Amino acid sequence: MGTASYVLMGTKEGMEKSFGSTCHGAGRSLSRAKSRRTLQANDVLDHLKKLGISIRIQTSKLAMEEAPETYKDVHEVIDTAHRAGLSKKCLRLRPIAVIKG
Repeated sequence: MGTASYVLMGTKEGMEKSFGSTCHGAGRSLSRAKSRRTLQANDVLDHLKKLGISIRIQTSKLAMEEAPETYKDVHEVIDTAHRAGLSKKCLRLRPIAVIKG
């Protein structure tokens, strides 16, 4: 929600190693329940606002469940897939808006 997204391209090596599959997200580091117990919705929304990210959410619960800190470091995940030859980094996208609900 508050971190970069990447466009990846498949590789021949990735096809051989993983049938052309690569990561489709960073993966959670906190469960949804734990994020609701440990984060405050207003803190998450304020943090995103400071980053210049506009957000529209249906419930504050979603802000806590999808907060950037609930996910693994996307840059590390993508770099690992890239170094392993599973996919090639093509483009990094910076978030400007998020709609959840």
